[in-house]
Amino acid sequence: MAPAEALRSLEGENYISLETFKRDGNGVKTPVWFAHGNGALVFFTDSRSWKVKRLRRNDRVRIAACNVRGTVHGPWLDGRCVRLEGDEARDAHRRLTRKYWLLMRIGNVAAGLVGRSKHRAYYRITLDAGAKP
Repeated sequence: MAPAEALRSLEGENYISLETFKRDGNGVKTPVWFAHGNGALVFFTDSRSWKVKRLRRNDRVRIAACNVRGTVHGPWLDGRCVRLEGDEARDAHRRLTRKYWLLMRIGNVAAGLVGRSKHRAYYRITLDAGAKP
């Protein structure tokens, strides 16, 4: 499956299961919100999370469509993840806000009130060429 086709298969989904990898190679799966952008996917997380620490060591990820609880209902796809800064992070935030509209706005207000919004880290996932389901 070509990366563009794999990305299209995720349209209409609200969550992806993001699998990041520990030093010993074991994967850790987490459901995250995501949005499409420029031939890739974007998401955000708390910059202090273990997920971010794992991504600093190893940019390899696997993703699959899932529900809010992380139950996967789509094929696993391999990719690479890179942290976004500046304009790219702002663009990712706009894309996520456009997709999740009211939920994202409520989340932004709540995160701002408790000081969590300043700890957001935005990432781009690019699928590997020939991504296999």
